[in-house]
Amino acid sequence: MIRVVLADDEDLIRGALAALLELEGDITVVAQARDGDAAVAAVAEHRPDIAVLDLEMPGRDGVDVTAAIDRSIPVVLVTRHARPGVLKRALAAGVRGFVPKTTPASRLAAILRDVHAGGRYVDSDIAASALTEDACPLTSRELDVLRHTRRGGSVQDVAAAVNLANGTVRNYLSSAMAKLGVSSRHDAARVAWEEGWI
Repeated sequence: MIRVVLADDEDLIRGALAALLELEGDITVVAQARDGDAAVAAVAEHRPDIAVLDLEMPGRDGVDVTAAIDRSIPVVLVTRHARPGVLKRALAAGVRGFVPKTTPASRLAAILRDVHAGGRYVDSDIAASALTEDACPLTSRELDVLRHTRRGGSVQDVAAAVNLANGTVRNYLSSAMAKLGVSSRHDAARVAWEEGWI
């Protein structure tokens, strides 16, 4: 029996997917979670064979949850918006499967069996997009300040988090905004996140 922890912030989708997976004779959902922190706790408590995580959840996203849990537990990420940059970040975090939410439950069950047996799975459309994606135009410092900007807080908060002067943070933010063609630091952080760079 393949024991699964399932995390998705949308109750209807999570419940329906759990019910469909339970119809498989060799898969059981041992716990469900509606956000990233609850997913980390459920994985620690239940020690499943696989964690199936929604990419976009409140608090920690699926990639952050992957980085926070025991690396011996394989993770399959399910997402509505599969961006190539996110794929790269997910694979670097140790994700073993990456599938769109349009995947039929029976196909997801087959993917879970493959991952449980030691395999990997990346949706072919996502993989093809990742291979043709443009390189990120931002520097590592610009990405770092945008990562902290996305979490909220003032320029002063970001400066304290990255150990830089306020003016230096403003310069990095201005540069990132210019490169991305947006008018606010929050838009720059949103674009960087949507592209999967942060």
